[in-house]
Amino acid sequence: MCTKQTCVITGGSRGIGRGIAIELGNRGANVVVNYRSSDGAAQEVVETVETAGGSAIALQADVADYDAVESMCEEINSAFGSVDVLVNNAGITLDRKFSNMSRSEWEAVIDVNLTGVFNCTHCLFDDLRAANHGRLINISSVVGQQGNYGQANYATTKSGLFGFTRTLALEMAESGSTANCIAPGFVETDMLETVPERVRDHILERIPLDRFATVDDVTGIVRFLASPESSYMTGQVLAVNGGMEW
Repeated sequence: MCTKQTCVITGGSRGIGRGIAIELGNRGANVVVNYRSSDGAAQEVVETVETAGGSAIALQADVADYDAVESMCEEINSAFGSVDVLVNNAGITLDRKFSNMSRSEWEAVIDVNLTGVFNCTHCLFDDLRAANHGRLINISSVVGQQGNYGQANYATTKSGLFGFTRTLALEMAESGSTANCIAPGFVETDMLETVPERVRDHILERIPLDRFATVDDVTGIVRFLASPESSYMTGQVLAVNGGMEW
């Protein structure tokens, strides 16, 4: 990737987002670590990047709140100028069998995982199109490809990113900027740790490589998509799932 690209990572304080922020920061980017409530964790990511010689700031904003995102983008522009790379990573789960799922549980997940992507992309769209190597990178999930019991809301948001990415790729192509999507499998993060062992064992049986993904398995793909080397790749959904069929 290009040194001093400005990269925004939503949900950048923990898990995959944390790994992406550190990876891009270590590669010379100006990193914006967006978070909703994990201030301490976000500041730790900033310190990690800065200790390695990089430049980073942590900015609080609920991606589901358009006004908050707009204010965050103004702060980004003041600190680093225009944005080159947006990684839409923020997401939540509220799992429940569909017959028992409430309207509020449905809407909460939609608001963060899908509307949040609209909000952040919309506020930074002009920056990405104007950038020398504008990159929109959306983090989806294998659940968006396969579905998953008890995750109708989450699966809907993650599959929705496929159509969003492909449409934005068409609309950004004229300026030479790209839009791509990564659909990770089950990654060793805090979210996976909450899954009961019997369910983890069942998932492992479906993974030909016989292991869960690490955060590093995803961050390397993001690094490539953020770089000039990916300039002829756009509108793609990259499955990083250990060989799970869908």
